[in-house]
Amino acid sequence: MKKMFFVYALLLMFSCGSFAQRKFSVYGVAFYNQENLFDTCHDAGKNDVEFLPNGSYRWNGLKYTHKLRNMAKAIADIGTDVLPGVGCAVVGLSEVENSKVLDALVAQAPLAARGYKYVHIEGPDIRGVDCAMLYNPKLFTVRDCKLVPYVPEEAKDSNFITRGFLTVSGTLAGEHVTVVVCHWPSRARSSYYREMAGRQVKALKDSLLRDDPKCKVMVMGDMNDDPTDKSLCESLSAKPDIDKVGSTDMYNPWYNILAKEGRGTLAYGGSWNLFDQILMTPNMLCKNGKKDYSTLKFWKNQIFVRPYLIQTDGKYKGNPKRTTSGGIWLDGYSDHLPVVAYLVKEQK
Repeated sequence: MKKMFFVYALLLMFSCGSFAQRKFSVYGVAFYNQENLFDTCHDAGKNDVEFLPNGSYRWNGLKYTHKLRNMAKAIADIGTDVLPGVGCAVVGLSEVENSKVLDALVAQAPLAARGYKYVHIEGPDIRGVDCAMLYNPKLFTVRDCKLVPYVPEEAKDSNFITRGFLTVSGTLAGEHVTVVVCHWPSRARSSYYREMAGRQVKALKDSLLRDDPKCKVMVMGDMNDDPTDKSLCESLSAKPDIDKVGSTDMYNPWYNILAKEGRGTLAYGGSWNLFDQILMTPNMLCKNGKKDYSTLKFWKNQIFVRPYLIQTDGKYKGNPKRTTSGGIWLDGYSDHLPVVAYLVKEQK
């Protein structure tokens, strides 16, 4: 299997100087908001009526099977720019309804061919949308998982219930890696609620590192905030400059993609936001220009785009091609684009 995910592009990149004749393995880690991956049946206790055959989306078997097919194709393609035919070791997901849709998703041919499995814990969200994580068991081994609840910090918010933080501990490239998959409170709520999420995820990350300082922690998800917003910059202490990431900070490689390049993962009102992010702890970084890949380290990241993911005509031309828009079924994918980070480790 190592031969499959060994990337010759890295040999070219490292072909001079001290990297000559050394081999490196590459692993893709991604996140993708599924935009309402619902089945057609009612889940007791959940407000999923919009996605029933008689609901506002007129969600039926045909639309559901097309949605599964489309999302499986997109997920299978993520990371194949660098890892052709292999794709990602780990893919975090948001907006999945339940384990039944995940069973159906990993049964789709492009994902089944790679043997993807999933981690999912039913959460308290009233709409019934949860986070999940797909993984290739040939590359990632699950140790344990838990759903850490989002806890309101003030009594006035005691009735506020939202998605928790899916925390999956495992082994990747022979190392202890923990992935925290998030879907922070929507922008229907003020920034304060996402700042709470940032503080709680930081506390979770800190506790994981206290338990094992060598653990590589990645926080990924739809944050419903940009990398430049307070919830990321201050609450989670996510920094855009590798060399300025302190021991209690995280690195956010998406900040400059939005702030300097103006690119994002979802469009609103004619401009881009970059809500979908993957952040990492300092022990995953090569700092001060030192290219030490003796342990698993961050290499590069990208917003993953294919032509089929983009609307080609009409009012929303150039935006992500979503499943439904303005009450019209587009047979699309998601209103978000996927993101992927590539990790590197030298082969011994």
